[in-house]
Amino acid sequence: MRENCNASGFNDMPNGESSGATNRIAAYILFVAIAGAPFLFGSRDPLTVAFWCGLLALGLLVASVRQLRAGHVAIIVGVALIALCYGFVLHEQLADRPWIAPFNPVWAQASELLGKAVPPSVSIVRGEPFYAVGPALAATLALLLGLVVGSDRTRANQTLEIAAWAGAAYGAYGIFALLVEPTAVLWREKVFYVGSLTATFINRNTAATYFGSSAAVCLVLLLWRVRTQLPKGRIAWRKVPEHILLESGTDRQIIVRFLLLFACVAALFLTSSRAGVLISLAVLTGEFFLFFRRDLRGARTIISLVAFVAVAALVILQLGGGVVSGRIESSGLSDQGRLSAYRAVLRLIADNPWFGTGWGTFAWAFPPYRGDDVSMMGVWDIAHSTPLEIAAELGIPLCLLVISAWIVAFVILIRGAIRRRRDAVVPIAALSVSLIGVAHSMVDFSLQIPGYMIVAFAVLGVGLSQSLVPPLAVEREGATSSEAGVEEPDEEAPEERHRRRR
Repeated sequence: MRENCNASGFNDMPNGESSGATNRIAAYILFVAIAGAPFLFGSRDPLTVAFWCGLLALGLLVASVRQLRAGHVAIIVGVALIALCYGFVLHEQLADRPWIAPFNPVWAQASELLGKAVPPSVSIVRGEPFYAVGPALAATLALLLGLVVGSDRTRANQTLEIAAWAGAAYGAYGIFALLVEPTAVLWREKVFYVGSLTATFINRNTAATYFGSSAAVCLVLLLWRVRTQLPKGRIAWRKVPEHILLESGTDRQIIVRFLLLFACVAALFLTSSRAGVLISLAVLTGEFFLFFRRDLRGARTIISLVAFVAVAALVILQLGGGVVSGRIESSGLSDQGRLSAYRAVLRLIADNPWFGTGWGTFAWAFPPYRGDDVSMMGVWDIAHSTPLEIAAELGIPLCLLVISAWIVAFVILIRGAIRRRRDAVVPIAALSVSLIGVAHSMVDFSLQIPGYMIVAFAVLGVGLSQSLVPPLAVEREGATSSEAGVEEPDEEAPEERHRRRR
């Protein structure tokens, strides 16, 4: 069986045209960001965020745009329009004389209490929105760089490889640290979540989202390799173990990718995050069926596979997620305090519907709305729901714009995953990562942590880019050699290919 090879060692994925020297540098910068962003405590420090913004901006400056198509340009224009809307809201919140936004009434109250005039502002904390730009800027740069680099199939596939290896490496470190020194995160003392795996992140829920996303990338790469080892045509599911364990038992790529997946899944369960584990398992299950959708024919086959996957997921959850199951049994799927906090945030949004209280001001805006049924322990500096926090800090119109942008992105990724036969791996991986990140951010704040945000948006950019690249030439000619949605090695003789196409 002949295999495609490229310089990265990722020797079994579809190849595209070779990128020039400038795109090679841009790709390496993207790879460094994907591998390095989670390292320093999730890159939450402003200096670290500034470093990633500078590095990603450099990658965009040296990147070549010759491979971009009309669809890529449309996405770039859309991102620019969203950035302009953010800039408009930011101007209103920072300006001494905003164009249309009214001043927040808190400043009039402060003037009355102090007995002297206090310069008003739309933001309840003067100047704070300026310092909140960093993480969003880093995510936007990662998205655009992924879009440009991902226009080349080889670079797009290398991006998935880097994401998979990085996730497995952080997972292995997290497991090691939990066994050896569970009270530390790198060289700092772990104050919270002692006994739960956080790896290099501070919060276990963010760690769970990251490892769930990494597991999704590892799984689609493993499924692709498994599919290439099966006979062409319709899959005989009963004979799959025989082909994998006996005929392809010496395939090193299957073993390596399984180990990468195992490291990510093990780390995921050890985080003890309820939402992170359940959402990741649901998306991984959906990813499996999406990948093999063309091989699922007949009600009996589909029902059998669904039952098998459901039982396997429950067994894995019981064996590997005992702490997660215990938390679900004792506390349910949500905390009462969090539901009460959501109601308080809705009241906050209702009082500031158009321009919010100011980007990054939630910690100051929330206390007056904090109800008696919310525990007084700790400080609610994050809404634990990214859409609600955007609406509270930046206003409902901008929140709806962001939601609309995500809907468009999902539509593009789904079309890219469904329409392709040979090279759907990248869109499927990006779709899975995006679903995990967005679903978890509905009830938490993973997509607000730069260490995960940069990785997720980079993979999203690569997936969008590949979803807009025309399918491979063989696919346009109607070849159906791979029903799994990805490319298979070519075993036909040149004469046979010429006769069949003619």
